[in-house]
Amino acid sequence: MSPLLPRALHPAAWWGWALGLAVAASTTTNPLLLLLVLAVAALVVAARRGSSPWARAFRLYLWLGAAIVVLRVVLHVLVGLKVGTVVVLPLPEVTLPAWAAGIQLGGTVYLEGLLGAAVQGLRLAVVIACIGAANALANPKRLLRSLPSALHEIGAAVVVSVSVAPQLAESVQRVRRARRLRGDAARGLRAVPAVALPVLEDTLERSLVLAAAMDSRGYGRTSAAPAVQRRATGALTLLGLLASAVGLYGVLDASTPALMGTPALLTGLALSAAGLWLGGRHVTRTTYRPDPWRSPEWGTLAAGVAVATAFTVLSRTDPDVLLMPLQPLAVPALPLLAVAGLLVAALPAVLTPPPPPPVGRRPVRGAPVVVARG
Repeated sequence: MSPLLPRALHPAAWWGWALGLAVAASTTTNPLLLLLVLAVAALVVAARRGSSPWARAFRLYLWLGAAIVVLRVVLHVLVGLKVGTVVVLPLPEVTLPAWAAGIQLGGTVYLEGLLGAAVQGLRLAVVIACIGAANALANPKRLLRSLPSALHEIGAAVVVSVSVAPQLAESVQRVRRARRLRGDAARGLRAVPAVALPVLEDTLERSLVLAAAMDSRGYGRTSAAPAVQRRATGALTLLGLLASAVGLYGVLDASTPALMGTPALLTGLALSAAGLWLGGRHVTRTTYRPDPWRSPEWGTLAAGVAVATAFTVLSRTDPDVLLMPLQPLAVPALPLLAVAGLLVAALPAVLTPPPPPPVGRRPVRGAPVVVARG
C-alpha cells in the first residue's frame, strides 16, 4: 500500500509526536518558541485531522489555554509577587499578617513580572494544546485496542475519560443545530441554560452506551493468575514507573547527575516492558484487523523525538536561550537548533497520508426516488 493513500495513521504515532511537542514546550519559557510549538501543533491538526467528532475538539483546548493565560495574569495582579522596574499599573497594597509572608495582595504591577506570569501561563496552555492535538488526530478507541494486554483495564478507563471532550464538543454542536432548526436564535449567556442541560444529558448517555458496549465485548475481564505472578508483575511495573519518572526528570533537568538521566530512564522502560509482558500473559483478547505500522508512523514518531531531543540538548548546553529574559528585559533569542527541531516536527503535515474522506450520503445512481405525498 502506498504511504500517501488516504488512511488513518496509527494513534500511538500521533501521541508520540504530540508528547514530543509537549516535552519541548515544558522546557522553555521563551514566548517565540512557545508560539512556534503552538503553530506547529495547529498546522498538523488542520492538515491531518479527519471528520470524526474528536477532530473538532481542538478548539476547546485552545480556549482552555487562553483561559489559563488570562487567569495566570489576573492572579499575578491580585496576589502575585511583584518584581521589576517598569511600572504598568500602580495599585494599593493590602498589609497581610506575618503568617501570610510571601503573599502580596495588590501592589504596583511591573512589566517584568506581568510578562513572566503571562509566559508561564502560555507554557501550560501550549502543553495542553499539544495534548489536544493528539486527542484531535488519534482515535481513542483504536488506541485502546493497540495497547498492551496488561494495560487493557487502565486503557479502557483512559479511553472513556479522554473521549469526554470530543463527545462534549459533538453534543454542543448537535444541540445548537437543533435549536437553530426550532428557530431559537438566543446567543451568549442567555443560551447557556438552554444548552447546558441537554449537552450534559447527551454526553452522559453516550458515555453509558460506550461503557455498556465495552462491557458486552469483554473489556477488562482477565483470567486467574498465580499470586507469585501478580506480585512480580506489580513489583516490576512499579519499579519501572518510578525509575522512568526519575529518569525523565533527570533528562529534563540539566542540574541532576548524569546517572539519573538516560540510564535511569532506559532501566525504567526495560522494567516496565518486562512487567507489561508478564502481566499480559493472563489477559486474553483478540484484535480484528490490527492497525498497520509503516514508514509514516515511524516518521511521525521520529519527528516528535527530534523536537524533544533538540530542546533537551539546548536545555543542557545553552539554557539561557530557552528562557524569557526579564531582568533586564530584552527580546528573547531564537536558537536555530530549536527552530530546526520544530520544522522537523511540522513534517507530518505533508509526509503522512491524508485522513480517509467522510462517508457520504449521496443516493446510489439508478436507485428509485421515493416522493412523499401528503
